[in-house]
Amino acid sequence: MNKHIEQVLEFWFGGFRDAYSSDPAKADMWFKNGSAYDSEIFTRFGGLYDRAINGQLESWTDSPRGRLALIILLDQFSRHIHRGQAEAFTQDETAQTICLDGIAAGDDKLLHPVERVFFYLPLEHAENIERQNYSVAAFEGLVEDVPAPHRQMFESNLEYARRHHHVIELFGRFPELNEILDRQTTDEERAFLEKGEFSFL
Repeated sequence: MNKHIEQVLEFWFGGFRDAYSSDPAKADMWFKNGSAYDSEIFTRFGGLYDRAINGQLESWTDSPRGRLALIILLDQFSRHIHRGQAEAFTQDETAQTICLDGIAAGDDKLLHPVERVFFYLPLEHAENIERQNYSVAAFEGLVEDVPAPHRQMFESNLEYARRHHHVIELFGRFPELNEILDRQTTDEERAFLEKGEFSFL
């Protein structure tokens, strides 16, 4: 067992109360107040992140848990370490490839349902409609795999996937990222952003 893989997963997920529920102590970091954890993530995992972006942790994909930990480093920790900067998104393509390869290998199905949410998130971040299609399909499959009494959280995840898909369907990119990525915003995109209905940052 690779201790670094387990350290990443323990930090991100904590413990699971049962087969379908997440650790309530982690909800603040995931969905509400993520910036409060940026410094801790950089301090604890910045070195591992650098190794990951330099291709030194490719062996982690040899196991489902290792693949998940690598996805979290590249997709989630990247956004914490480089918050508000273009570098936050430079690993997205790599994370998406690792995710798609893992789905093809069936690695996702060997994980806890909550872990699968973060396994699929790179596809939700894709500025590519085909990968957005994969994202929605993956989250639909996750909902189907969870017994009805436990589906509420996962149905919410599916709704967010569909919202991301909608924006890419409209514009082929996330207009919200234009300023950070030094892209020109079209009049249509500006009008869309002013409505404030689809904010993901």
